[in-house]
Amino acid sequence: MALAISFLEKGLRNPREIIADIKLGLYVFDLIGFGVNLVTGDFSRGASGIWIENGEFAYPVEEITVGGNLKHMLNNISEIGNDLAFRSSITAPTIRIDGMTIAGE
Repeated sequence: MALAISFLEKGLRNPREIIADIKLGLYVFDLIGFGVNLVTGDFSRGASGIWIENGEFAYPVEEITVGGNLKHMLNNISEIGNDLAFRSSITAPTIRIDGMTIAGE
């Protein structure tokens, strides 16, 4: 029996170069909880990370929510980083997704 392995191909730019092009955004480190409706595609998860302003890390954020729709999220992947590394059974490069909703204080 053959084992099928799937992964995103790495892109051309490193995460720092991708971040440098972002005026306002969020670099997500952690997603918390289960929040995908497989019927509607609605996605909502707790998150923590670092806020980005004018291409630079500004300050850490936690206890926020990121949301969107899986179809729109996949269609709005604008860049994939070159930082794919196989260190465990779960891995992914940096992924930039434009147009997601961020909520929190």
